[in-house]
Amino acid sequence: MIESVLVANRGEIALRVIWACRDLGIRPVAVYSEADRDSLHVSFADEAVCIGPGPVGESYLNMASVIAAAEAMKVDAIHPGYGLLSENAHFAEVCEACGLIFIGPSPEHIRRMGDKAEAKKLMVGCGLPMLPGSPGPITDLDEAEAIAQSIGYPVLLKAAAGGGGRGMRVVLRPDELSKAFHTASREADAAFGNGEMYMEKYLARPRHIEVQLMGDRHGNLIHLGERECSVQRKYQKILEESPTVALTPEQREAIWADAVKGAAELDYYSAGTMEFLVDGDGNHYFMEMNTRIQVEHPITEEITLVDLVKEQILVAGGAPLSYSQEDVTFRGHAIECRINAEDPETLAPAPGQITAFNVPKGPGVRVDTAAHEEYFVSPFYDSMIAKVIVHGRDRDEALARMRRSLDLMVIEGIRTNIPLLRKVLEHPGFVAGDYDTHLMDEILPNIGMRG
Repeated sequence: MIESVLVANRGEIALRVIWACRDLGIRPVAVYSEADRDSLHVSFADEAVCIGPGPVGESYLNMASVIAAAEAMKVDAIHPGYGLLSENAHFAEVCEACGLIFIGPSPEHIRRMGDKAEAKKLMVGCGLPMLPGSPGPITDLDEAEAIAQSIGYPVLLKAAAGGGGRGMRVVLRPDELSKAFHTASREADAAFGNGEMYMEKYLARPRHIEVQLMGDRHGNLIHLGERECSVQRKYQKILEESPTVALTPEQREAIWADAVKGAAELDYYSAGTMEFLVDGDGNHYFMEMNTRIQVEHPITEEITLVDLVKEQILVAGGAPLSYSQEDVTFRGHAIECRINAEDPETLAPAPGQITAFNVPKGPGVRVDTAAHEEYFVSPFYDSMIAKVIVHGRDRDEALARMRRSLDLMVIEGIRTNIPLLRKVLEHPGFVAGDYDTHLMDEILPNIGMRG
């Protein structure tokens, strides 16, 4: 049984893990950088350890410092949250070697599904539908040109060893490939230490739909429905909803079944997400698997009443799942908006001092944040400062509650993307549920998906 957890993250997800630990009677221990010394996750943990200066590479990504803090605090387990070290297979291995429980899947799961080419091979083997693409990582331009010619333009270049939009480029014509390949490869190498690329056929106007999974070490595996994640800019999600309105009941059952089938092939345990592209006819194609808790997990929690972070911790401690598939029911509709400290027109980060901060309240409204009045948004970290989550009996009620919530949210002293989110919520296509991953091209035509 886990009695103490080191929270190897920061911001709202660190607080989210701390709350889950509190509910379970587990001692939470925080780590923090010098830039985060006064952050809320430090205040609300039982104990906290400074692990380095502000830059993320010298603190939150410093494995030696994180492990040293865990050993000094005599914790049983480490929860990596999302981002940072959460999908680092080597870190999971080091935790195990040091006698620490890694609250997540096995290092093998992380490594195999973190490599897009390897993940595709595995999922092809168990029958999941795929877009045409390269059979493995592409290391040079000549190979990229040959594969692009064989599958036909447009194509999508993706970093073989990472995600989150880094190292990703759409190539519409042969004369664009050389520049895109070298730029994406350099970007991937800088972000993930691996410049290898993967290529697949590019769908012109797909929807991005993911299925939440949870498994344990006893062979139990369930899905908790799907999330619509098509509102993106530069491949970064800014708004998600659940359930999607794009699928028929039969199509929904099919995508759930394939997600479970793919994870079962791996004997997967902990939280994970199978991501798919869906075309205009409702056909779905495996894209990738995220082997961690997702930023957008709260909307699944709202419609299922399952606490995913608590379930992660319990499973890591050896417990069987608290729910069978038959126990999972879906209620109403949920939407999440990511509030970022950024210019709403250029999307450039806008760090600085918050001088006034008020979060919305009322029926069906939840705000996950570590920000507050006088909070300083550091330039060292991701620009997301809050998540506004609403739940309604149906999509119309959820939309009304989100509009009200954004109107009531007060953040002064810095610029945020709230005006942009309001534009999304008022866009006729979004209101009608008739949109795809290019919605932001219409709202911000000079930025859009291709960036």
